[in-house]
Parts: sequence; C-alpha cells; structure tokens
Amino acid sequence: MKSFFNLRSKCTGPVTISRGNLLLATAFTLLALLLAGCRLDMHEQPKFKPLRENNFYSDLRASRPLIGGTVARGQLNEDTYLETGFMNGKEGDVMPFPATKEVLNRGRERFNIYCSPCHSQLGDGNGMIVQRGFKRPPSYHIDRLRQAPIGHFFNVMTKGYGAMADYAAQVPVNDRWAIAAYIRVLQLSQHATPADVPADTAIANQPPPMINPMATHGEGAGVREGKNE
Repeated sequence: MKSFFNLRSKCTGPVTISRGNLLLATAFTLLALLLAGCRLDMHEQPKFKPLRENNFYSDLRASRPLIGGTVARGQLNEDTYLETGFMNGKEGDVMPFPATKEVLNRGRERFNIYCSPCHSQLGDGNGMIVQRGFKRPPSYHIDRLRQAPIGHFFNVMTKGYGAMADYAAQVPVNDRWAIAAYIRVLQLSQHATPADVPADTAIANQPPPMINPMATHGEGAGVREGKNE
C-alpha cells in the first residue's frame, strides 16, 4: 500500500518542461499560424466576381466591356461570303471553295446526320420524325428551292427558318457549305436526264435487283426483280 501512494505522488507531482522543448513548441505554434494565414489569404483573395457589382469602377460593373475591335480566337471571319452566304446584300449562288468529291462526300455524311431526320435522305421532306407527327418541311425538289441560290441553304442552316432551328452551333461553316452542295446533288438526282450522264457511263434500263432481307435469316432466300413494294 505504501508503494502505491509513493507512485501516485510521483505521477501527480509538478511537471517541468525544459527551455528547449518550450522554444520548440512555440516555434511550431507560430509556424502553424503562419501557414493558416497563407491558406486563408488564398481563400479570401481580392478578386472581381463576374457580373457582380463592384465599386472600383464608376459604372459599378466588375465585368468590363470588350475593347472595340476585339476578335475572339478563330472568329476573325475575313471572308464575309464564306461566313454569311451573302454577296452584295443578296444570297450568293456560288460555292466559296471547290465542290470536290471529298466535299460532297462530307456533305452527304453531315446531311444524313443532321438533316435527314426531317428532310429524309432523298430531300423530299418525309423524314422519320415527320412520319411520326413532326411538321413536314418543303421538299428540296419543288421549283422554288430548285431555283434558290446555294447561299439560301447555307443561310437557313446558319440562322434557321420557320419551324427549323439554326444549326450554326452544331455544324461548322465549311460543313454547312458542304451540305448545301450536297443538296444540289440531291436536286439533280431527282431531275437528271440522260444527257446529264457522262458519255462513257452506261445507263441501266431497269432498277437493280432487290435482295430479300429475309434471305439472311433463311426465309425467302433468293433475289427478286422489280421495284421495292
């Protein structure tokens, strides 16, 4: 029992801290406060928040107006006709660059992606969503659109028309022109004459044979002649 009381008195006695340990603890405390102050400054740094009121400027606007003549990167738009489709205040009727095979193939691809759901792949205005109740657009093959300048189609894609929204955000400028060129191809395809076919190209007398799609499943295998029903 005596040894127990001796041990208790040793544990509850005064605790002494050496001068070195006290200096070390003080240094750590000051360092922690210094680091906390730096972090607070990064959280509360002086800055302007966009579209907020700010008393620094006389108009109280934190967001400053653009300097006159400022042009965003990639939007210099030096070629006015390329960017607008207008020439001398009217829709132009020429391509701003050659309509090569590659351009037409690109136009067909973009047309089938963005345009065919409404206009169909033939351009007759009977696309899939039209068949499901959406308002039908005019056919590209009516006289009014056959006679329309090519810049008209570019302008409609850029700004929209009637029930059609604009596609300027989805389709870049060059792709819009490629689609316009392909629309001309579709128009020609539905009104072409034998004289439009190159002399060294044979003209078929009847449609190509249709392969029954059920043949791949083992039913009705074979080829049938004539038009699709």
